Amino acid sequence: MPWVKVLHIVFMVTWMAGLFYLPRLFVYHAMAEDAVSIERFKVMERKLFWGIATPGGVLTLAFGLWLWLGWFQGAGGWLYAKLALVLLLVLYHLFCAKLLRDFAAGRNRRSHVWYRWFNEIPVVLLFGVVVLVVVKPF
Repeated sequence: MPWVKVLHIVFMVTWMAGLFYLPRLFVYHAMAEDAVSIERFKVMERKLFWGIATPGGVLTLAFGLWLWLGWFQGAGGWLYAKLALVLLLVLYHLFCAKLLRDFAAGRNRRSHVWYRWFNEIPVVLLFGVVVLVVVKPF
């Protein structure tokens, strides 16, 4: 089971890297005015989302489920609170997919300032997950 935990952590780091960087690309994309930059951001965003963030998220969830079924049965309430935060991360990821489609279609209606604030959400959620896993407050 330790190897499953290692893989869960490694893919969680990969997923979070994608969720931290993708909205940062959205910030720069929202500020871009020339066609070359806009097209470059579309490619970068698509590759980051589909090549790094999404596989990282899927594998994080798969190895997390494996851990839950094989190791953490009967864990305290902290695990259910963690799962609630993970669900919020999944919803955030899915909303990023919608934003990605909007940018790809030229339909972005949000400012770079909005994306700067949006970029902070996964930081707060990750902090909560780490606190729950390490401290296990309940």
